[in-house]
Amino acid sequence: MMADNANLFNRLPIVSHLRKSVGLQRAMLITGLLLCGIFIIVAIFAPVLAPYSYNQIKDSDGKLFGSRLEPGSPGHILGTTVGGFDVLSRVIWGAQTAALAIVLAVLFSIFIGIFLGLISGYIGGWVDRVLVVLADAIYSFPSLLLAILMAIAISKGESSLWGGIIASGISITVVFVPQYFRVVRAEGIRIKSELYVDAAKAIGVSTPKIMFSHIFRNSTRTLPVIFTLNSSEAILTLAGLGFLGFGIEPTAAAEWGYDLNRAMSDVTGGIWWTAMFPGLAIVLVVLGVTLVGESLNDLSDPRLRERRSGKVEETEITPIPIDQVTEANHE
Repeated sequence: MMADNANLFNRLPIVSHLRKSVGLQRAMLITGLLLCGIFIIVAIFAPVLAPYSYNQIKDSDGKLFGSRLEPGSPGHILGTTVGGFDVLSRVIWGAQTAALAIVLAVLFSIFIGIFLGLISGYIGGWVDRVLVVLADAIYSFPSLLLAILMAIAISKGESSLWGGIIASGISITVVFVPQYFRVVRAEGIRIKSELYVDAAKAIGVSTPKIMFSHIFRNSTRTLPVIFTLNSSEAILTLAGLGFLGFGIEPTAAAEWGYDLNRAMSDVTGGIWWTAMFPGLAIVLVVLGVTLVGESLNDLSDPRLRERRSGKVEETEITPIPIDQVTEANHE
């Protein structure tokens, strides 16, 4: 039983890739996992780690914080913003907002994209043609512009925490669905011609069971790679929406893109801390997720794995004694 649990643990996506990685690949993967782990921990424990609330401008005694745009001090380690908010608290709470938006957007994208991809790839016909045309139309549209249009249509001026997160999550979902759809559809078209699918049809297995039991299991192997890469795109899209003014108001939640927007005028006056730390948070999180995604992509391809590790498999040639060659020729 213990051996079975150990084998199951070693087959998990991240664990199995860590075991296969070597050299630079392992360094990239570990660095990415550390950055992602810090991001997740900060997002989960934001209420505990943040010294103040995301919209707090008064201390526990009811007194206003010091002057606005105050540099780092014992009370405000990273300084304050033009609105009087604590920069460190805004950065920490912003991690929670980004994590919620990523989870919502990517989960919606995965479920919708996989479902439509299975239907399109297995059923085919006019259903496949209609879905492909719709997916290509969405995919050819500029992603950020599409997200802006969807955010305007969904939020309708709402700036609450969940209203903004749902609006941004759904707008990002629309952008990412075609990517999952294309991958699952292509795999579904290939797998439905396999012999075990024909055998399942011959014994009377229902179409939904074939789609979700046979084709689904074998068409989602590359989705973890797409998931990680789309997570970084989701962070950038959310930050872009906030930077352009379509994000969440500071009194409703902390959002890094909005904070960067508000800090643009501060930079020209030599006030660097209001823009540097939200921007640094975006860079580090995107870097961590991208490193994990690129490492998983390399380790999923044996050719890239061997190239990065510097190892080339060599075939050993064992010399055959001359007397055996002679005997074989006589036979």
